[in-house]
Amino acid sequence: MGKRVRGGKGRELRPYRALVAPFVVAPPSGCRIRTRLHLSPTDAVVLRAVGEHLGSLAGADLAQRVRMGNVPAANTRRAERKKALTSRSSSRWAGAITRTSEDQYQLGRRALNARIGSLRRAIGAIEARLAVPAGTSVRRGRRTVRGYADHGELRAKQQRLQILKGDLRQAVRERDSGRVRVARGGRRLLNSRHHLYDTAPGPKPLTATAWQAELGSWGEEWSARRMFLTADGEAGAPFGNYTISINPTDGTIALVLPEPLRQQHANAPRGRYLLDAAAVFTHRGHQWADRISTGAPVRYDITYDPGRGRWYLDASWSTAKKGQQPPAPTLDVLRAHPVLAVDVNADHLAAWILDPHGNPVGQPHTLPLELTGLPASTRDARLREAISQLIHLAQLHDCAALVIENLDFADVRTTGREKLGRGRRGKAFRRTVAGIPTAKFRDRLAGMAHHSGLSVIAVDPAYTSKWGAQHWLGALKEQASTGSTTTVTGHHAAAVVVGRRGLGCTARRRKDGPRQTPTSHAIRRAEAGAVRPEDHTGPAVPTPPSHHTPDRTERTAPGRTTRSTTPVVRQTRTRPPGKHPPHGPTTVRGPSVPHQLTLFGTPDMANNGQSTQER
Repeated sequence: MGKRVRGGKGRELRPYRALVAPFVVAPPSGCRIRTRLHLSPTDAVVLRAVGEHLGSLAGADLAQRVRMGNVPAANTRRAERKKALTSRSSSRWAGAITRTSEDQYQLGRRALNARIGSLRRAIGAIEARLAVPAGTSVRRGRRTVRGYADHGELRAKQQRLQILKGDLRQAVRERDSGRVRVARGGRRLLNSRHHLYDTAPGPKPLTATAWQAELGSWGEEWSARRMFLTADGEAGAPFGNYTISINPTDGTIALVLPEPLRQQHANAPRGRYLLDAAAVFTHRGHQWADRISTGAPVRYDITYDPGRGRWYLDASWSTAKKGQQPPAPTLDVLRAHPVLAVDVNADHLAAWILDPHGNPVGQPHTLPLELTGLPASTRDARLREAISQLIHLAQLHDCAALVIENLDFADVRTTGREKLGRGRRGKAFRRTVAGIPTAKFRDRLAGMAHHSGLSVIAVDPAYTSKWGAQHWLGALKEQASTGSTTTVTGHHAAAVVVGRRGLGCTARRRKDGPRQTPTSHAIRRAEAGAVRPEDHTGPAVPTPPSHHTPDRTERTAPGRTTRSTTPVVRQTRTRPPGKHPPHGPTTVRGPSVPHQLTLFGTPDMANNGQSTQER
């Protein structure tokens, strides 16, 4: 914690909060690859029939699991449910359906708990501001709580508070009863089903032809999103999966049909259907082939995109044992190598290479990241492209890790305008915060960096922008102004602080100028003409001490220092005889000289990267 200091008008400033220690982001525990299937009309008919039949079974089993409520795993009656589904599908399809139902229920429970927490935070923020009269502010401990601007906004927030409290009571009742809300296919698709006419494109009123086209397109998307074509892998099975098996030599796909569809669509022994299409994995296909050749389990998912009219096949497998995390290098190992520090912003990524001692090396890098107003697929592609550029930059400079902030705006987005400002400026700022892809960027970076042989270090994001502007921005601008075409911004300075925090260094840099060494001390004393007792090489004649101390004359107070440079401070005063012969003025110099400002160029001026706790 920081010291208690006084700000403007004698006001006590809030102390710095304790920083969370940096940590190495765990590498992904699994892998997922995708390929497109070029199906024949017959294959498409068979896959659609199988998917819709299994989807109806999955929906009924999920409803049955939700009605059980929050019970222990031993009381979910999974064996009974699986036995009932086996007669209408197969034992392996039934196992995948019951496992998926349990995963969806647990996911719904976690989402419900997160919603309860977000509602409580929003209610607490509104109640704290409602307790303050409108247009005023009060001090509560070390922080200031502002009331709402006027009585109209205050009454609107009181109504909003009642709505949030009602939602909280309902969410708590659902959690206590063990019921969750799960919409197969997504909540947005369900809402569009309830408002088909309003969400239909084109001018209103719709004609009969347009309405039938809207019904047909919605029905196709509804069935495609609710199909179930997921086959879990099995250790020791042929090619890692018995339900959906793929031969790595030619890519042929064999599918086990459910029992009611075998007589109509089976074209291979034991109730299987052999597709005309072949599966070819171009990305990491050799890893997939090596895995299934040894009989290791591989899971397959077949999906259909009605907007594009394309079928896709996903293969996924686990890279670590159940309940364990794959090994990751320690911080001490990563800190012995250069790192790439990254500051994530709404429209770009600011990066800088740092050596193991925490010194910025080379020039700053700015990677554009325009994601606003783009489709989801385009945003994902641009995000992957930016991460690929970061990885290429880190590999080019022999970096061992990338250092990022451990950003998570979930709590901030919950409180909304209560903490992110009001009016037009507050709305624009909230939109900017919501546009930063924090979670997706972190997950994508961890996976792509791991497969490229790099690690990711996450640090506390507190005060990075503030301390970067305070300790590094001015010096970085002066250093880059000599021969650089890249404009150094506050985001680059924040990236430097992020990287130094990941390396275990403090945010504050060392003073400018040459370091204090014995050689420099001797040169300075010789230049100043000062003679000290340790400078005598021969025997010295002792001088009898004097009991009379002359008055001090011509004394100059030390000057105030600045952050960037420390000026030379001279103190001139008379010395009592016998202490520091010969008598005369003595010159005391500061630790640096203004005209010798250099950040990184000579070895004796480099930071040593000592790990201390930041203020």
